[in-house]
Amino acid sequence: MQDAPTLTFNEKMLANYVPIFVMLPLGVVTIDNALEDKDTLVKQLKELKKAGVDGVMVDVWWGIIESKGPKQYDWSAYRSMFQAVQEYGLKLQAIMSFHQCGGNVGDIVTIPIPQWVLDIGESNPDIFYTNLIGNRNREYLTLGVDNLPLFNGRTAVEIYSDYLKSFRENMSDFLESGLIIDIEVGLGPAGELRYPSYPETQGWAFPGIGEFQCYDKYLKAEFKEAAAIAGHPEWDLPDNAGEYNDTPESTEFFKSNGTYLTEKGKFFLTWYSNKLLSHGDQILDEANKVFLGCKLKLAAKVSGIHWWYETDNHAAELTAGYYNLKDRDGYRPIARMLSRHHAILNYTCLEMKNSEQSADAKCAPQELVQQVLSGGWRENIEVAGENALARYDSAAYDQILLNARPNGINKDGQPKLRMYGVTYLRLVDELLQETNFNIFKTFVKKMHADQDYCQDSEKYNHRLGPLERSKPKFSTEDLLDATKPVEPFPWDKETDMSVTSGGGLLSYLISKIFSLFK
Repeated sequence: MQDAPTLTFNEKMLANYVPIFVMLPLGVVTIDNALEDKDTLVKQLKELKKAGVDGVMVDVWWGIIESKGPKQYDWSAYRSMFQAVQEYGLKLQAIMSFHQCGGNVGDIVTIPIPQWVLDIGESNPDIFYTNLIGNRNREYLTLGVDNLPLFNGRTAVEIYSDYLKSFRENMSDFLESGLIIDIEVGLGPAGELRYPSYPETQGWAFPGIGEFQCYDKYLKAEFKEAAAIAGHPEWDLPDNAGEYNDTPESTEFFKSNGTYLTEKGKFFLTWYSNKLLSHGDQILDEANKVFLGCKLKLAAKVSGIHWWYETDNHAAELTAGYYNLKDRDGYRPIARMLSRHHAILNYTCLEMKNSEQSADAKCAPQELVQQVLSGGWRENIEVAGENALARYDSAAYDQILLNARPNGINKDGQPKLRMYGVTYLRLVDELLQETNFNIFKTFVKKMHADQDYCQDSEKYNHRLGPLERSKPKFSTEDLLDATKPVEPFPWDKETDMSVTSGGGLLSYLISKIFSLFK
């Protein structure tokens, strides 16, 4: 019997490699469905390639592709863009963006959902998420219409499924060539699996608790039916949870010993969060059927709502649909649902530190990231992530590096904990300024565990086999079981791959040598 081949030092270090992607500009394809400035894009792609970046991520906007009318898809501008990405040897993560661009943090262009859908909303505004006083949110269709044939005979889920099928048909050459390695399925506002609970367009400002978004007639009726089945036909949706910019303690619902702790409050929060879970589950099931057999991963994005995390009520998370409390994990059920579809959990706010946040907002982004990533790993799924805000400084990069490998480098092979990939937000002129770009290039090298760019993902244990069919649906009991809190994995205090000159492999080796003599 032959001995297993001995791995070289570089091969062992490659097992610590975390690929890094860069998010392309929001308006790289214009609202008129044109790749307007291909020359600039090509120049930027060249720079990214020279920096050792593994690939790019791009929003593929429903509001652009199906703008002319139902099932009238035009992929030409995106095909041109994909070809440019392929020419420069970069990989591609494609986001199926079923939401409006504009109205969220960082949105510098406006791309509404298709006009023919907005027209239906003129005569039936209940197709949109609605708050208590009746304000509609046109960023994304309410999940209350997922299975209602209100769109020229199609349901919302059928619209999403048809769009995905058209993408597969029209991008089959890019799928077969291995360019597209990741399909992130948009499941809500900003592409995230959440309710639009904190819309800036309606006056929300950080750190407001946000508002529940279930007062369209469809979700209202569903709640009344669920309450009646539970033996409480008298229960209604909350009317005491405050307004967008309230603090938790100023509301009857979230205050200490508030409604959220009562039987009625718990019933509502369970229903509200379960509706969101079912919404994601159903659409990912459709995506799985469409991309079955393709060599790629599915992914879904979860929002990093870190404000009020340190309070007992977690108010901002609850209004967004994450039923997360000290004694209840609101994220592991999402991870468990994703595991059924072999999907990656993509999480935001990797760059944030508690010390950078205002104390009165009770933020704890570090503990939140730790909780969510640990939950994903405990459910045996891959986790990926991105920064929430544009940052060009070494402190932010070091925090991302820490989250990418929470227990550092393993010089003997793959570390126990390692993120599947990180996407940097976003490709803008400021990133490419010399000083900023030099720090970014160092960051890329540290993400790669001080190894050169590696074309072959198998060398860092990223095997992309054909997508398998989703596993059977989880029972309610199985998903409830995932709400039991479990201690997160321990995190190091700081990364051993710092982008500052004192960090990196040299300091790592020196510290190891010293430890031998202790």
